[in-house]
This record gives sequence, C-alpha cells and structure tokens, in this order.
Amino acid sequence: MKSSIKNLFVAASMLAIFAVPTFAAKATVGEVAPDFTLTDINGKAHRLSDYQGKTVVLEWVNPECPFVVKHYTSGNMPNLQGASTTDGVVWLTINSGSAGAQGDYSSSQVERWMEQTGAKPSAYFRDQDGSVGHLYGAKTTPHMYVVNPTGTLVYDGAIDSIASANKRDLAKAQNYVVAALAAVKSGGMPAKTQSQPYGCSVKY
Repeated sequence: MKSSIKNLFVAASMLAIFAVPTFAAKATVGEVAPDFTLTDINGKAHRLSDYQGKTVVLEWVNPECPFVVKHYTSGNMPNLQGASTTDGVVWLTINSGSAGAQGDYSSSQVERWMEQTGAKPSAYFRDQDGSVGHLYGAKTTPHMYVVNPTGTLVYDGAIDSIASANKRDLAKAQNYVVAALAAVKSGGMPAKTQSQPYGCSVKY
C-alpha cells in the first residue's frame, strides 16, 4: 500500500514537472526576425515589420541590473544608442520584467531614468507579460539582437566580449553590436552572428 502511494506520488510529481509550460523562441539568426507589436511608454504602438528597410537593434534591459548599470552609467550604451540612431538605426529597448519585478519601472520612472543616464533609444517598451521576450528567447539584461534592413536577424547575443559588471573592462572588450552594425551598413553579415549573452536573468 505504501509502495503504491509512493509510486502515485512520484508519477504525480513527474507529471507536474512536465506540465510546466515552456516557451520555444522563434528568433533564429539567418531567418526573418519574428514580428511583434509593442506600445512604448508614450502610448505609441510600434510594429517591428514597419521598420523594414532600416536596421533595428533590440536591447533587453533592467535598469537595476548591475551589468546594465555598468553600460549606462559609463555612457557606453547611451553613446552607442545615440551614434546608431543618428546613423538611421532604429533602437528598441525592451523590459520584459513582470509586474513588480526588479527594474519594472513605471513610465514616469523610465523617463527619469533615461534622463539621468542619457539614454537615447528610439523607444522604450514594458513587455510585462514577457510575450516578446519569450518570442526572441531573451535570457539576460542586456541581451542584444540586430535585424538588417531586409528584416533578417543577423546577430543574437552579448553586447561585448567580456562578461563583467566592471566598467574598467569596457576598454578591453570587443563590442559585438558595433561590429554587427558596421557589417550590416557595408551590406554584409557580421563575422560573429551569435554569442553567449551575459548579465542578470530577465525577470519574467
């Protein structure tokens, strides 16, 4: 009897484990970037496919993540955003943190944070249900993606080559996003199309 109860408990436990929903990312380098629509903090809806003909950067963010803090307080991310958007790139910053999660700032908090850090994205989005984050398989903050003007995903991974929250490492790191954007501008594919993203886990 005890054995039967034990077996039933094990079976139920296994069923519970395998019943947990999983989210299969649909974003694959070399293929068309999955389309999505998100509303920015100013209430404007943006559809990725509306930007076909332009290079698009997708940046996953959590303002309170130490790795993100490094890239913003050093000026690294704002400077890259500014240079890129001046060059015609559309830069979409996405926070997929669930409601109340670390770094899930209200629209007014985001505006203050952007002013304090000098952030210059084309738009900032709160993806609180995580739908776009799961669609792309965003794992960390930051996690970067580059989409070329034909709508093809050409880069997926870390912003640079040194997985560190130390500002001193920025000067020594190879910036993969800069390299990807340069390759796309010249009409080619980046030499490095994928890398292991680093940072804090996305707070789904």
